[in-house]
Amino acid sequence: MLIRMSDAAQLDPEDRKIITLARSARARNGVAEGAAVRDETGRTYVAGTVALDSLQLSAVRTAVAMAVASGAKSLEAAAVVTEAETATDEDRAAVTDLGGPGTPILLAGPDGTLRATVTD
Repeated sequence: MLIRMSDAAQLDPEDRKIITLARSARARNGVAEGAAVRDETGRTYVAGTVALDSLQLSAVRTAVAMAVASGAKSLEAAAVVTEAETATDEDRAAVTDLGGPGTPILLAGPDGTLRATVTD
């Protein structure tokens, strides 16, 4: 796993977009995390944390599941807005399963500021 800090000013507009979408999902739904993923065609899938008695999913895994269910074949990038310091092993695995090694997870704080880019 490589973790590198990124300069937000150097963010690609499409990466900035998925961070904004993830932040919006977190705020709109009042959940712990918001996430967005971008597939190989540029489509985005946005989700929040799922916390049911019978089903617990992080926002990243929910967004990846939505992409798969919609026919995505690969991922270009993922973003998560969270208070956590890093992406979980399970989130990194889900992104890698669909996107392949090296698919970035943009980790942003609740204010939308990019804190790190995580890749496996």
